[in-house]
Amino acid sequence: MTNTRLPSRRTRAAAPAAAARAAARPATRERGTRLLAALFLAPTVLGIVVFTVVPIAGSVVLSLFHWNVIDSPGFAGGANYREALGDTTVLVSFRNTLVFMVLAVALQLTVALALALTVDGRMPAWLRSVFRSAFFFPLVLSAASVSVVMKYLFNQDFGVVNWLLGLAGVAPVPWLTSEHAALATVVLVYVWQQFGFSFLLFVGGLNNIPKEIHEAASLDGARGPRKHLAITLPLLSPTLLVASVVGIINALQVFEQPYVLTEGGPGDATRTVVMVIYEKAFEQLRFGEASAVGVLLFVLIMAVTALQFRLSRRFVHYQ
Repeated sequence: MTNTRLPSRRTRAAAPAAAARAAARPATRERGTRLLAALFLAPTVLGIVVFTVVPIAGSVVLSLFHWNVIDSPGFAGGANYREALGDTTVLVSFRNTLVFMVLAVALQLTVALALALTVDGRMPAWLRSVFRSAFFFPLVLSAASVSVVMKYLFNQDFGVVNWLLGLAGVAPVPWLTSEHAALATVVLVYVWQQFGFSFLLFVGGLNNIPKEIHEAASLDGARGPRKHLAITLPLLSPTLLVASVVGIINALQVFEQPYVLTEGGPGDATRTVVMVIYEKAFEQLRFGEASAVGVLLFVLIMAVTALQFRLSRRFVHYQ
């Protein structure tokens, strides 16, 4: 007869405790993971709160007051907004900014996409790396320093650009003193410095498109522009969305290029919204009205961005 030894009373009592400890270990590990993730995220979240959320909230509050730094703030309600919307300079600056945004973003995305498609073509790897570095290099430069150099290059009297045009028999162009030419010059300088970011986005997006799709399209007879329109652009649409959103947000906040190149002139032809905010705040000491203009710009940026994401439901195709 087999002698089966029954578990002792102590063993039977310890079994539920061991099971409880085993069940508690995953929960403890999960809490530790969450705590570690919170510690890693804390600096970023703190930076966003301190340098983004708090200034935005402060601007909204300040826009409801009259304040010139010297005297105590006085409550103004919506007077600053009514004054800003009735100011011709403010309205012209919004018009200029919107025109600048359309021209700059359209040119920036077109140039960046064309260069990305060229670099993605057949060429040695070392040459591809050289082009990537060269196209991205202007983005790391200071916008103010680039604008100072460009101001000399586009000078009507002794600028290098007009000197080169003179060699070809073209009369000097008033790049910075004509209304239409000044805006075009600001757009060109801005795009020259900013297109590197969109270029890198497009290069990364093109690398993520499976080569098999292009090979199958080539076997079906798709070539050149037709292949890019039917295959590359739809597959690249998520990257196009990101590039356009970032490009529009940056273009609506343009300041350094028009301020250094033309100081908003001739007249108000190149005066942008951020220039008006700067002038009202730091030259005229009208911080309340400057904050109101800033809030209006913030609302415009949010509205345009929301419209982009709304339209993306129809035009953006995810793999």
